[in-house]
Amino acid sequence: MAARDRFSKKLTCPQCGNTGFAEASEDDHHSRKHPAFRVDQLPKGFFEQKSSNFQETYIIRCECSRKFPFRALTEKTA
Repeated sequence: MAARDRFSKKLTCPQCGNTGFAEASEDDHHSRKHPAFRVDQLPKGFFEQKSSNFQETYIIRCECSRKFPFRALTEKTA
């Protein structure tokens, strides 16, 4: 079984300012076709709109109905 990198990310809704920390993970093997990205826990007020194997296309929905990607393409990765 593949090891998984785990990390926390602060989410902030650009519309209402709702904030919280999400717990996420993805495969640690860089040779794989996709990282099998997964959000393990979302903060209160945030919901999964569309799951994806990639952070950039995983869509979060805030309780105010604003939708946005988990990670923007221009955002720096750690």
